[in-house]
Amino acid sequence: MDSSSSELSDSMSKLTSIRRISPIRRVELLLHHFTPGERMVLYALSVALALSALALLAGVNAAVSVNVPTSGGSLTEGVIGPARFVNPLLALSDADQDLTQLVYSGLTRPLADGTIVPDLAESYSISADGTVYTFKLRANAKFQDGAPVTSADVLYTINQAQNPDIKSPRRADWEGVAVSAPDSRTIIFKLPKAYAPFIENTAIGILPQHLWKDVTAEEFPFSQLNVRPIGSGPYKIASVTTDSTGSPVRYTLVPFSGYARGKAYLNKITLMFYPNEQAEMTALNGGSIDALAGVSADELSSAKRSDIETVTVPLPRIFGVFFNQNHSPALSDAAARAALEAAIDKNRLVSMVLEGYGVPLSSPIPPSVSAASAPRQNVSTAYTQDSIALARDTLSKGGWSFDQASGTWTKNKQTLQFTLTTADAPELVKTADAIATAWRQAGVKVSVQVYPIAELNESVIRPRQYDALLFGEVVGRSMDLFAFWHSSQRNDPGLNLALYANSKADTLLSQARATTNTTDRDKLYSQFADILAKDRPAIFLYAPDFIYVVPKGLHGVTLGALTAPAERFLTVQSWYMDTERVWSIFTNQTD
Repeated sequence: MDSSSSELSDSMSKLTSIRRISPIRRVELLLHHFTPGERMVLYALSVALALSALALLAGVNAAVSVNVPTSGGSLTEGVIGPARFVNPLLALSDADQDLTQLVYSGLTRPLADGTIVPDLAESYSISADGTVYTFKLRANAKFQDGAPVTSADVLYTINQAQNPDIKSPRRADWEGVAVSAPDSRTIIFKLPKAYAPFIENTAIGILPQHLWKDVTAEEFPFSQLNVRPIGSGPYKIASVTTDSTGSPVRYTLVPFSGYARGKAYLNKITLMFYPNEQAEMTALNGGSIDALAGVSADELSSAKRSDIETVTVPLPRIFGVFFNQNHSPALSDAAARAALEAAIDKNRLVSMVLEGYGVPLSSPIPPSVSAASAPRQNVSTAYTQDSIALARDTLSKGGWSFDQASGTWTKNKQTLQFTLTTADAPELVKTADAIATAWRQAGVKVSVQVYPIAELNESVIRPRQYDALLFGEVVGRSMDLFAFWHSSQRNDPGLNLALYANSKADTLLSQARATTNTTDRDKLYSQFADILAKDRPAIFLYAPDFIYVVPKGLHGVTLGALTAPAERFLTVQSWYMDTERVWSIFTNQTD
């Protein structure tokens, strides 16, 4: 072999050896030939390249990903009073209703904006005449023990609500409603006549028939299922802690993964029961709980923690003074009623009694319930003037004469004097004292009489034994004003506390409750409110706010027009504390 062939063979051998060297070893060999300065430059450029790549990846990730809620966190809330009936047919106390809202679900569920959406139902339809409601259940709807939810469960629940032996407070919602179940997933309600707010009744929690079917009406309120319930709602009972008497003092709930509208984010919700607001606030300040619902403005001022915040929303209820013109002839005079209203500075009343947590009213329609209420949210500019002088001027122009010696207003031998009656709730007593003071300054003879709520209902309201009544009305989300103002409701058990009668108003109220179109119904109620404003059968004072104290780390809490404090949990499955970043293509941006 000649020398050239030998050199070629050596070269090939070296090349083969180099190829067998790992990439990392090759870099090491190359670096060995670099000067120290060249190596430093290379290292710097490598670090810069790595950082640039990381920044680019982070930027791309941020651009194509979003923060989404994820499972985690817990909420511990204080509630006043014990829980006895965690049952949609029996729930009365706040504790009962709170737990019922969490554990049970109905065919429908109201959202914060008042929209009614299917819950256990997959869909529903309403007949053209508004009397037949047909629901189709979700195929995968199930109870927390794994049993399927069928139309038989719905049929059983409504039949029990209608059963007079059960004594359900929801019975009135279902009187006259015929219920049928043609198959396991279809339920049909037939109403005797159109009633637009009926759809809200279908949010009632559904009982599992297979667990309740052998419970008699006599045993119904004593069943252990009222304490350890099984429902189909967003949360299920994990544990119940009782005191020495066996009464529950704490409920711990965890998400129900089979809930029809999706598993809730919060890993745990604990409700703890206290005898009064003071005990609740002590627990909050001490860190035993981190949330309170329906707290009064007075009590809120004693909260000392910096890691909490308040969520507020006007309640769909109105407070006012209702005149019984039959019981006090002086109040039948239109000028007298106008003067009594003029004497009240409603903005000052909201500030003084509710500490600003409320809205002054001049109509029977509370805020956030109907478009018909929108033009009436600002009280007349007359209330910013000297209200006492305005009241006196109104009386004088109305034919009343003021006698300086006796300090009274008289007209046609009739003296303007009467009694203002109310319940012993602190805010009502405070309101009564404030408006009575204003009336006295205007020269009106008025005394204030306060009753315990039970006695007020039985001895005063039901027999209509009052001159003027300071009281509240829960108008509700559907704003059915029929029971409060139609002439047919003047006597007990009707709720027409002003004993108001006007044929035009009656017609509008009847039309409104039969009108399913929201816009048309709002127009009818707006016309009714105009008539009421002219007749002045009552003085509308304010709509209080619902005050909810929550930890600052809790997100997704959206409150709408609550008919009861428990409805704060209507969207509880969307509440969250923890989040994670997920690429947008893996999320549904339309939800």
